[in-house]
Amino acid sequence: MVYSQRSLAARHLLLSHLLLAIWKAGSGHVHYSVPEEAKHGTFVGRIAQDLGLELAELVPRLFRVASKGRRDLLEVNLQNGILFVNSRIDREELCGRSTVCSIHLEVIVERPLQVFHVEVEVKDINDNPPRFFRQEQRLFILESRIADSRFPLEGASDMDIGANAELRYKLNSNEYFDLDVKRNEEETNFLELVLKKPVDREETQEHHLLLIAIDGGKPELTGTVQLLINVLDANDNAPEFDKSIYNVRLLENTPNGTLVIKLNASDADEGINKEIVYLFSNLVLDNVKSKFIIDSNSGEITVKGELDYEDCNLYEINVDAVDKSTFPLTGHCKVIVKLLDENDNTPEMVITSLSLPVQEDAQVGAVIALISLSDRDSGANGQVTCTLSPSHIPFKLVSTFKNYYSLVLDSALDRESVSDYAVVVTARDGGSPSLSATASVSVEVADVNDNAPAFAQPEYTVFVKENNAPGCHIFTVSARDADAQENALVSYSLVERRVGERALSSYVSVHAESGKVYALQPLDHEELELLQFQVSARDAGVPPLGSNVTLQVFVLDENDNAPALLPPGAGGVGGAVSQLVSRSVGAGHVVAKVRAVDADSGYNAWLSYELQPSAGGARSPFRVGLYTGEISTTRALDEADAPRQRLLVLVKDHGEPALVSTATVLLSLVDSGQAPKTPSRVSVGAASVDTALVDVNVYLIIAICAVSSLLVLTLLLYTALRCSAPPTQGVCGPGKSTLVCSSAVGSWSYSQQRRQRVCSGEGPPKTDLMAFSPSLPQAPSSSDNVSFKNFIHSNFSS
Repeated sequence: MVYSQRSLAARHLLLSHLLLAIWKAGSGHVHYSVPEEAKHGTFVGRIAQDLGLELAELVPRLFRVASKGRRDLLEVNLQNGILFVNSRIDREELCGRSTVCSIHLEVIVERPLQVFHVEVEVKDINDNPPRFFRQEQRLFILESRIADSRFPLEGASDMDIGANAELRYKLNSNEYFDLDVKRNEEETNFLELVLKKPVDREETQEHHLLLIAIDGGKPELTGTVQLLINVLDANDNAPEFDKSIYNVRLLENTPNGTLVIKLNASDADEGINKEIVYLFSNLVLDNVKSKFIIDSNSGEITVKGELDYEDCNLYEINVDAVDKSTFPLTGHCKVIVKLLDENDNTPEMVITSLSLPVQEDAQVGAVIALISLSDRDSGANGQVTCTLSPSHIPFKLVSTFKNYYSLVLDSALDRESVSDYAVVVTARDGGSPSLSATASVSVEVADVNDNAPAFAQPEYTVFVKENNAPGCHIFTVSARDADAQENALVSYSLVERRVGERALSSYVSVHAESGKVYALQPLDHEELELLQFQVSARDAGVPPLGSNVTLQVFVLDENDNAPALLPPGAGGVGGAVSQLVSRSVGAGHVVAKVRAVDADSGYNAWLSYELQPSAGGARSPFRVGLYTGEISTTRALDEADAPRQRLLVLVKDHGEPALVSTATVLLSLVDSGQAPKTPSRVSVGAASVDTALVDVNVYLIIAICAVSSLLVLTLLLYTALRCSAPPTQGVCGPGKSTLVCSSAVGSWSYSQQRRQRVCSGEGPPKTDLMAFSPSLPQAPSSSDNVSFKNFIHSNFSS
């Protein structure tokens, strides 16, 4: 009968609650309710709709539900977004006799990450009947007991809560006994069997009664116990306690041997009938006997076992006081021991990492981890707060629901500054003194490609000697990327452009990995003095980032061009300079001039002239100007001098080693009367040429001064820049850039030294700024002057 009533109650409440599963949104969570013992598939709520999620995005966003303890009680159908009962829910198994029973669910979706809290309250149904701990209770009553004598009875218990657990009792109808039910301070029933009239052992030795317990559920469920009452002969006065119920409050974790209470009962009889023995009643449960012990003589109850508030916070101890007569009488009382909570449980913390490592470009507010806290203590001892340390980290805690927190990003991350954080989470309760628990979360910051490769300086200057070997390594560029892994892998390439009629890649190349720059072909200073280009450095990130650096490659001059003789003027024979000289000329008279130029620069183009000694060792009456190439007499000519003089003039540059060219000068000595007459027209022309030559010399001096001033300024600026900039790396050393001009009146040159280390190991570089004043000849030929003017014009116009 009991089981049929239970089935009807479950069915009735299930039908009444199916349509009462409601939800409400508030404080960031959704609330549902479902009756216990609901069948598999029972509808709980449209969780996707209530959370504002589209059905189509449940699977792509990795919708999942997590709960503490058993995870198979509730499930979500990803096709329709409905939360349903997956397996049997027994409220009493899940929450015991707690007044509130809820299943807390964490709903997690990603892309973007969101966390929702769903609370499903499990409603109690009347599925548990009242139960007595024993199937029968035996009492011994003296026939001498007077009416209204009372005898304690063991009550029933109901696993349900609320009205379903409110019990009432009734006793089957009889003429001797009645039932009295009282409620104590702890809202529990105290049952006593009341003697309505004295019993007669000779008439009836044993009475059989039926005690019925009825709960307050609908329909009602019942439990029964048999009462066997044995009627004893003798004793007039039973021991009596001061109180029928004693209330004691005791701290949990009280050490063994601690006195709980000292009971005192008295007996009005005399002699042995007055001596009392204290015993635990047979109603006392074994778990109570394992915690407490009573002294049979003194009535002292002391602690025997470990008392834990979290295991059990209330103990009911039924004590009998029995006299020592042949037919003993018994007095009864109940001791209710209520434990007081101590702060003896440290908080418990569970950390669920969701998004580790964290991208350094993660948005502020992104959820890093979920933290759940619990404490088995009660009251302030069980109230837990959560904090983070150290204080300067870019994270914070956000309370999401009761004892649930989210670790979220509080400020922007930069992996290049800090690549990982050791976050310490501390949970502390409100006890005194408080207890705490800590957990460490290592938050690694993942790199994103937010740094472009960077060169040490925006521009480099490189010096390379001309005529280098093909494939010569001339420089190495290097860029550093502050990112990590593939985002820091740097590759190099040329920024292609045209150099004249040719592509830049035909001159130089750069190794993609090492950054080494190579000259692909021999460079010619006379063709290309400066090669300026850019090298690009690009990382392997997505998208890739890059930067450029400028290289200025100066091609340094080598002495690879011998002096070149200018074509001889009128009267030359076979490429030689031929001139008629009067024997009457005096010492120092210029009779001819050798002209030469050098395509090199600087010292390599600075020319000097000297006469090659004659084969016989005879002293020649002529000499040549060291830097002018002018041939003049060393003494007055006489008849002993050969009429035809053949002079070999060596033209040398100042390169290392020096290059030499040879000029042949043929002089014919004639008497003064045989000297050719120059027409007046020619004389006028010569005079005009002299005037023009003077003008040209003035322009030449002005140009030399201007170029020299510009050179000095350039040297000062360059020296300042080189002192402030770090030394550049190159395989070819420094050199000099020189412009040399040679004219009919002499040679002039200037050079600029760049103070760099020369890798060839030659002697120290020279610095020079040299200008030679022209010595005006005595009316050179018109053709010579015309050639000189053409040369000067061609050089300055270029």
